[in-house]
Amino acid sequence: SVGLKGPDRMKDTEQVKDVLDTMSPSMPQARDAERPRYHATRNPTQTPAYYPQQVLPLLSSPEFFERLDVETLFWVFYYMPGTYQQWMAAQELKKQAWRFHIKFLTWFQRHAKPDEVTDEYEQGQYLYFDWEGSWCVRRKSDFRFEYKNLSDD
Repeated sequence: SVGLKGPDRMKDTEQVKDVLDTMSPSMPQARDAERPRYHATRNPTQTPAYYPQQVLPLLSSPEFFERLDVETLFWVFYYMPGTYQQWMAAQELKKQAWRFHIKFLTWFQRHAKPDEVTDEYEQGQYLYFDWEGSWCVRRKSDFRFEYKNLSDD
């Protein structure tokens, strides 16, 4: 009974059930509101000897990180947590004027001279790296960067 209005449209329970069954796979779930959980491999299995067993010395070289593009530095930072390589990527991002926001766990960079600067914050246009969404640099207008949320190291 397509086109029925008001209470009459709910009389055909089989049709309602079919519609709900069709839509249910795409309905939001409670876990959709949770922050994403990222994979953290800790080498749970032994790999064959012909695979590298140690980190290549090149990956510990500051000169190597200076040659990486920004997107690769972000990848190393977010997907190699707790490693020397993560620290090296962070150092290189800081050299390129990126600043890490500890509340949002996101890298920011000034897009223009701040509109307002105080002892506690600065406000203006910023670029930020959207690592949770589309893995790209985005612009945020009228953003207040509070210095208390700035990473110290």
